[in-house]
Amino acid sequence: MSDVRSKISEDLKQAMREKNQDKVATLRMLKTEIVKQETSDKAKELDEKGLLKLLNTMKKQRLEAIEQYEKAERQELADQEKRELVIIEEYLPKQLSAEEITAIVKEAISEVGASDMKQMGQVMKSAVAKAAGRADGKAISAEVRKQLG
Repeated sequence: MSDVRSKISEDLKQAMREKNQDKVATLRMLKTEIVKQETSDKAKELDEKGLLKLLNTMKKQRLEAIEQYEKAERQELADQEKRELVIIEEYLPKQLSAEEITAIVKEAISEVGASDMKQMGQVMKSAVAKAAGRADGKAISAEVRKQLG
């Protein structure tokens, strides 16, 4: 059992003891998504990388939902999504700062030997691999465009 999975289980038990309904509901939802993902992927257990990818997907879903609810002036639903987002982010690695992303992109550009936008795909591949789930693809892409553009 992976570290993230066991931490979710332990935190769920703790939240139940504390009667923290928001956290219990969110952690149950996380566990359900993990099981659903594993059963849809030919019953193979998700590794740490797969779990982090799933958590990042769920984070993005919450961010999109918050944006939609705020546009529709449904603040109570947006607040619920924000509470879920905070709980989900507890299980994700610390995100890279803008300076760290800049350094990773510079390193990727020098590694690939890129000089123009035609090589953006190669730079992105290298930079995303170095960031390893700790940075949003949009942020990396924007930095690559800035440095190559």
